[in-house]
Amino acid sequence: MPVPGPGYSITVRLEAPPSASAAGDLTSAVGRAGGVITAFDVVESHTDRVIIDLTCNALSANHAKDITDTLELLPGIVVRKVSDRTFLVHLGGKIEISSKVPLRNRDDLSRAYTPGVARVCMAIAENPDDARRLTIKRNTVAVVTDGSAVLGLGNIGPAAALPVMEGKAALFKKFAGVDAWPVCLDTQDTEEIIRAVELIAPVYGGINLEDIAAPRCFEIEARLREKLDIPVFHDDQHGTAIVVVGALRNALRVVGKKISDCKLVVCGVGAAGSAIIRLLLKQEPGDVVAVDVDGIVHRDRPGLDDNLRSIAAATNKDNVSGRLHDALVGADVFIGVSAPNLFGAEQVATMNSDAIVFALANPDPEIDPMEAQKHAAVVATGRSDFPNQINNVLAFPGVFRGLLDAHARTITDAMLLAAANAIADVVDGERLNASFIVPSVFDSTVAPAVAEAVRKAAADQGGG
Repeated sequence: MPVPGPGYSITVRLEAPPSASAAGDLTSAVGRAGGVITAFDVVESHTDRVIIDLTCNALSANHAKDITDTLELLPGIVVRKVSDRTFLVHLGGKIEISSKVPLRNRDDLSRAYTPGVARVCMAIAENPDDARRLTIKRNTVAVVTDGSAVLGLGNIGPAAALPVMEGKAALFKKFAGVDAWPVCLDTQDTEEIIRAVELIAPVYGGINLEDIAAPRCFEIEARLREKLDIPVFHDDQHGTAIVVVGALRNALRVVGKKISDCKLVVCGVGAAGSAIIRLLLKQEPGDVVAVDVDGIVHRDRPGLDDNLRSIAAATNKDNVSGRLHDALVGADVFIGVSAPNLFGAEQVATMNSDAIVFALANPDPEIDPMEAQKHAAVVATGRSDFPNQINNVLAFPGVFRGLLDAHARTITDAMLLAAANAIADVVDGERLNASFIVPSVFDSTVAPAVAEAVRKAAADQGGG
């Protein structure tokens, strides 16, 4: 199922003989090694040799080395250098600060800094709300992590998490014009994280919690929402939930079902799964059955923590027990945010007709999408190389754009649902089909639509 992609893209600079067959030999070698060539550039030409930059996609770092080794075995080929294009993107970091005002002379300096800045400081001291009008606070978000649950990498710590947080900040700017900054905390103590965010909060108009492990993330978010007068949003929970709920609304339109008539199975009850369940329950589904590594979550299951007890009380109306395969029997919808390769086509066949499968574990989903398509009517994944990619970037830039524009002080379920509906509505009836239930992450209409929906929901609730 995996195919070479740009995440493992290399550029090999090599010397080759100036023969007519050289290009064919090189491309054939890459093909034999399983790589995909994306560029072939002659950078120098001499009577006795040519210098070529050969760019190709690989499956992994080891696969990239295999490709290089295969090229080196060709007669007359000398590999000079191999550049990993992903690492090149990250050299020196991916974001920067730039000034919005000119600093050309003393007059400019006197207004932007001393002595003129003192008057602005005093205005804020007299009226703290003016900070939203007169400083970066009005458009700035802190992307906060402790590095304890980074992507699929686990607990790799704050420094190793920084490239992800930089990427998040770049996405905020690209898609919604929001100035976000990474805040990677060198602690995984709940109290220290809460206190640290409290201390930095005056600079920001919102807090985006990112890649903090469950169950600590639930307490951190809840307590920060109580303490701060700016919205606190845990993207791993609520960003995922927004996009899933929006995509599910459209998937149900495709198959002609109402959510109130459907049994939904949610596999994975960590940060994302718990938030998905709670937002789905606002839609009043027929039933939701949660499944984790220990099987179906039910009220009589021993050893439930506070989060699982809360979910058990609100789901699984018949209090059934068993494993994931048992839960899938007679289900209309599967939503997975868990682990790879948990079931196959034979289990999808036990679901109701016109089944919907959202297999969102990354990079390898709970079921091979090609297997799921044998019996499911709609299939979505978290991957970019299959249709219907469920990607948080559809949600968080627009959500924070709307929150900041509304000067919101908190975030509510009504705002989350407004964002989900806005994402769904971008896919109009003429474009909606089984392979297109969510818009592209590069659709420029998504973030403004989400922002306006969130802004309006905040206004309807008196500014949040």
